[in-house]
Amino acid sequence: MPEVILKFKVQIAIAIVWLFHITALIGIQLGHLDWFIEKTPLNLSLCLFLFLLVYPINQMNKIIAFGIFFIAGMFVECLGVNFGLLFGTYEYGSNFGPKLDGVPLLIGCYWALLTFITASILDYTKFKRWPKLILGACLMVIIDFFMEYSAPTFDFWTFEGNVAPLQNYITWFVIAILFHGVLRLLKIKGNQIFSLNVYLAQLLFFMFFYF
Repeated sequence: MPEVILKFKVQIAIAIVWLFHITALIGIQLGHLDWFIEKTPLNLSLCLFLFLLVYPINQMNKIIAFGIFFIAGMFVECLGVNFGLLFGTYEYGSNFGPKLDGVPLLIGCYWALLTFITASILDYTKFKRWPKLILGACLMVIIDFFMEYSAPTFDFWTFEGNVAPLQNYITWFVIAILFHGVLRLLKIKGNQIFSLNVYLAQLLFFMFFYF
């Protein structure tokens, strides 16, 4: 019975994730860009809530890992926003919710969420540890690449010159490998099907506007 309940929760969570992303996509195409993009914090918060509910983050090693990724993610973003280090020169807009020292709190959560779900996606494969670290980092860089195109339009963040420099992607890759290394070291597993759907929903959303 518990497995049946969990499966039902996962199916509902996946349906909600796709509903919100598809609705936003249609709404933006119909000319309601500002209204839907202003709801970005709500969308990300909902994805985070569903992730915490069905992944789940229910053991001490998972809680510690999530905390590490959140704090480290906020720290490196603070260095970037305030000193132009690591990623290049950029600043966050107003559509990512409350900020701490110029960095939206949701960004720290997003670093954590993206690391967990990309690691779970790689658990579908039988690759050894290092290939999983590299491929997991690649998945994170790929979604960042497509997000960069829409970020200024959506008032998420803006790089100097409106173009993300190469160092942004290199930094993402290096940090992502380190984060994935922590997950593999702690032998953390999560819900694979939910992780895959969250990743695909966000990737396809931003790819749509890229192409």
